[in-house]
Amino acid sequence: MTGRAFTWHAEHKASLSYGERAADLLRNGMGSWPFVSVFIAFMLVWAGINIWILQGSAWDPYPYILLNLVRSMLAGLQGAILLIAAKRQDAIAAAMAQHDYDTDVAARAEIELLMKVNARQLRFLEQLVRSLTGDTSDLAGPGR
Repeated sequence: MTGRAFTWHAEHKASLSYGERAADLLRNGMGSWPFVSVFIAFMLVWAGINIWILQGSAWDPYPYILLNLVRSMLAGLQGAILLIAAKRQDAIAAAMAQHDYDTDVAARAEIELLMKVNARQLRFLEQLVRSLTGDTSDLAGPGR
């Protein structure tokens, strides 16, 4: 069973378009602690360079208007990326739900087939017991 699930997952990943793969990569990258850590470090380095290293000739002195512009653009971009990621997550959930449904339908068909085989075997065993014991009464009982 695990082999079939792995095969389905591998086939699904192989069928993704370039844009879908890029959306997944961005979602996984921008929605992670390493990204948050790197961005905080970037802002600290930016402020540090402008405060201590370039004291009198900073390209973006306090209150860091250029840095705020960069942050605003990133926030706008992240909003779009989050919407794309949510759309991709919905598509992934729908594909997984369809796969689960297909698996359930196949399992139900197999169970029903096994139940029919089991009922036939039970009837055969009852007939065998009757023939071996010479009993002519109905072993199955009422309603069977």
